[in-house]
Amino acid sequence: MTQHDTPVLRVAGRPVGRYVTRPELPDRLAPRPYLHPVTTLAGTAVTELSPADHAHHLGVGVAVPDVEGHNFWGGRTFVRDHGPTELDNHGSQRHTAFQLRDPDGFVAELRWVAAGAELLRERRTVAATELTDTAWALDFTFSLTNVTSGPLSIGSPATNGRPGAAYGGFFWRARKEESAPDVFTADREGEAEVHGTRADWLALAGWGSPRSWGSPRSSEAESGGEAESGGGWTLVFAGATEDTRRDPWFVRAAEYPGVGSSLAHTERLPVLPGETLVRRVVTVVADGRLERGEAAALVRKAVGR
Repeated sequence: MTQHDTPVLRVAGRPVGRYVTRPELPDRLAPRPYLHPVTTLAGTAVTELSPADHAHHLGVGVAVPDVEGHNFWGGRTFVRDHGPTELDNHGSQRHTAFQLRDPDGFVAELRWVAAGAELLRERRTVAATELTDTAWALDFTFSLTNVTSGPLSIGSPATNGRPGAAYGGFFWRARKEESAPDVFTADREGEAEVHGTRADWLALAGWGSPRSWGSPRSSEAESGGEAESGGGWTLVFAGATEDTRRDPWFVRAAEYPGVGSSLAHTERLPVLPGETLVRRVVTVVADGRLERGEAAALVRKAVGR
């Protein structure tokens, strides 16, 4: 891959993320652009790429397991009355161009293609903003337009018969550590209490990995190499639009650390021809383990409400 394929996001001159536009991945992983590694300002890695437990988890991005029967998530497809099934139904998200590209963000155009046909066209806007000397915000918006002549619908394993598995949409795979991260909202705590809720914000707090990508001042940060780091970290996810706040959160902590939105929680989500679906999630990336009050204050600063 060339440097053009892997722009580096910067906050106050520090590299905090790398965006891979054209990953070389097998079809089974539903190839798609992703952000990885993403780090705190101190350099602690807070994303994972193709981990052993779920090879199709690719850092930060947009992944949908069912678009009119096509799998843009990767891995097996949940089939009603059969369970997880290996199918030759994987789609891919293809980066076509940057409409805007700056050190602190970009606007990209993508095509969602399956079975030789384009189903959706995406406009993706990503921006990195400094909040404090120990926290920054990743502002991630995606707009999906149905470019076919007929209606499409978005589903999930939950809508296909697997309770509690309504994943699909924005998804952040965090780094797996020896201990599971803490999960909390303004008024709930623990994976069981938080999963499936429609909280304004949700926090995932880890203990710090022994290795992470990129010391802020190291040359390795430029190349995407790994550097020693550590310390606790907190990710605070906030829905920044009314539609996004209506989507329940998908949360995993004990099995693996990951947070995403649920576009299709209990029912399939229709997208008519020419219709555009828009979602925006702002994620606070902080060094240290934040308390509720600190998390809420940083969300207000990041989202402006």
